[in-house]
Amino acid sequence: AQVVESGGGLVQVGGSLTLSCAASGFTLDNYAIAWFRQAPGKEREGISCIDSDGNTYYRDSVKGRFTISRDNAKNTVYLQMNSLKPEDTGVYYCNANIWGQNYWGPGTQVTVSS
Repeated sequence: AQVVESGGGLVQVGGSLTLSCAASGFTLDNYAIAWFRQAPGKEREGISCIDSDGNTYYRDSVKGRFTISRDNAKNTVYLQMNSLKPEDTGVYYCNANIWGQNYWGPGTQVTVSS
């Protein structure tokens, strides 16, 4: 099983980005998929999750700005990020927990400039 993130980049405050998490070796709609981020000098934190039933969860700081979704045909989870703030800067990671085993992607850098 493997997940790979893409879509990061440099964006100005108030801008938007869409991150992708492409899965291989497993069918991601059978499992909960989460997005984490790690800001410089800080611990990795969970920001959004979509479970196998399609229920979505968000960290308070991103509610109303970020939207997680899943395309089963492409075996990919997306994170649409709007109204970006400097504090959203960090490396964004996709996580799949399969029968207690965590699978992480290499991450994608998001930088929000003010």
